[in-house]
Amino acid sequence: MTHGVWIVLVIAVALFLYFIPSMVGRHKTDAVAIFVFNLFLGWTFLGWVLALVWACTKDPSD
Repeated sequence: MTHGVWIVLVIAVALFLYFIPSMVGRHKTDAVAIFVFNLFLGWTFLGWVLALVWACTKDPSD
């Protein structure tokens, strides 16, 4: 593989890992809020973990 292909592959995997909390919480009532939180604070480890915990918690309406 060429150098450019590796860069694209690494970026794609990094984005996938970064947005795991958003993908987990995509069916929740506050999915947009989880996505925005993950987008802006997911770069910190704490923000990413909090977004994942939020995405995994049960909706209060359930």
